[in-house]
Amino acid sequence: MSTRQTKTDLFNYARRATVEVNVGGVTIGCTNPVRVQSMTNTSTMDTDGSVEQVLRIVAKGGELVRLTTQGNREAVNMGDIKAQLKARGCNVPLVADVHFNAAVADTAARYADKVRVNPGNYVDAARTFKHIDYTDAEYSEELVRLRERFVAFLDICKAEGRAVRVGVNHGSLSDRIMSRYGDTPSGVVESCMEFLRICRDENFNNVVVSIKTSNTTMMVTTVRRLVRVMAEEGIAYPLHLGVTEAGDAEDGRIKSAVGIGALLADGIGDTVRVSLAESPENEIPVAKELVEYVALRKDAPAIEGVVAGDFNYEEPVRRRTSAFGIIGGENVPVVVGGEVEDKDIASDIAADLMPVATVDNANDARFIAVTYSDLTPENIAKIKSLKDIALVASSDHVNAVGELRALVHRLMAEGVEAPVIIRRQYNESSIEALRIKASADLGVLLIDGLVDGLWIENPSSSAEELNALAFGILQATRARISKTEYIACPGCGRTMYDLQGTLARIKAATGHLKGLKIGVMGCIVNGPGEMADADYGYVGAARGKVSLYRRKECVEKNIPEDEAIERLLQLIENDKNV
Repeated sequence: MSTRQTKTDLFNYARRATVEVNVGGVTIGCTNPVRVQSMTNTSTMDTDGSVEQVLRIVAKGGELVRLTTQGNREAVNMGDIKAQLKARGCNVPLVADVHFNAAVADTAARYADKVRVNPGNYVDAARTFKHIDYTDAEYSEELVRLRERFVAFLDICKAEGRAVRVGVNHGSLSDRIMSRYGDTPSGVVESCMEFLRICRDENFNNVVVSIKTSNTTMMVTTVRRLVRVMAEEGIAYPLHLGVTEAGDAEDGRIKSAVGIGALLADGIGDTVRVSLAESPENEIPVAKELVEYVALRKDAPAIEGVVAGDFNYEEPVRRRTSAFGIIGGENVPVVVGGEVEDKDIASDIAADLMPVATVDNANDARFIAVTYSDLTPENIAKIKSLKDIALVASSDHVNAVGELRALVHRLMAEGVEAPVIIRRQYNESSIEALRIKASADLGVLLIDGLVDGLWIENPSSSAEELNALAFGILQATRARISKTEYIACPGCGRTMYDLQGTLARIKAATGHLKGLKIGVMGCIVNGPGEMADADYGYVGAARGKVSLYRRKECVEKNIPEDEAIERLLQLIENDKNV
């Protein structure tokens, strides 16, 4: 296994070195392009429906397609689906998604090109979401059992020429992991590493790894930690990226671009899926736009930057600044933009009322424009001498993210505490393209704690659109909450109700509840865990039945679906009065 690893360069784009993985003829990692994929939401037993949906995904540019295999019959039927696709001239690799049953993974390996297993429920007992104490002996015994079972599965994959995805979901950590590490990035990484060490020891390198959560900041920082731990242990498997349960429409796109884009910016990621609560073929154009946009940075001129000594890449905190009015200090990041009628998305500072000076004539100015090249020793000294100012940072570098990072790190290293507003200028004719690119650019700067304000400009977009986008990016990074957040799964063959229609009705009924997080989950498989970050959850329990959750606690079971939304609203209202 190649272990050519270098420390992440925050300022210059370079793909992380990995081994090459072959999934049904599609090669992943190493020097291959970042692959885009999706997942069907049809029943895997519906052969015709699944085939048609796979074909639509492939027609949009999907390079791999995942299907749920909750039982042996679904796993076996993937063979029929694959045969029908081949008969129609489609050889796209199929990935089996397995939960809770290691025996199903064994079966799936005989029919699918790749098998995804979830470490949290591969052989571990069903999660109780309660603290359970494990002695050292008990812990070790479970690891022995895990190794024996997983090695048997790997042997099948070797014989059949299959690939494996070790896919950890933050919300489905085993009780064993929770007992030692709790609900932490360390626990997520260790849950993953237990399986990867077995792959390494068995010389099985046809492995892709993923860590997913609906919280973009946790997703990004946990993957950063995993990359470091893998390198320390001589493991270089490719990584699949995705923000799970991202939702739909502009929020789902912004959230996905923020999380995936932040990791792609650092050369991390070899396949991606944008998980939208929409028709799966809608995911592909978003993923392709994001991947292609970040890839433009690979030939950019080198940026000479130095990481500030107090910056923690795996656990970033917001940069210390001196407050200037509502900007910086302990204030939430501001949005600079034009005046709008909709006060729900009104900017904090109207751009046309905000004259911006250069460093040369900054003596009486409150907002000072800076680029990386402006940060000469003389200009830094002048900036430090000024009081009650905010810096407006911009870049026209091909790798603007890298240069803006270098700029703020230079300020940090020099002890400059003036707050920084990031000004990004685009020329996009499509609001969808703008959302993807701006989210990928600005999300990572927010996650790194480098930003005190956003200023997005695009000639073809209205002030309302630009302000809404900026607030959406802030919401996606949890830097500033301005509306209800929905943690909604994209749906799959396990979904127990019309997810898209239900999500729309829940949004209509709860959209006024600013700051509330509501999980809308299609089934019980990962529902309670994946929406653990939500205040309330709406989870498919069976056909026509829904269970309601307050965080991880089920408070109402098996409610008739036609009553469930009203019961959810009543639960929220009752809690307000407690």
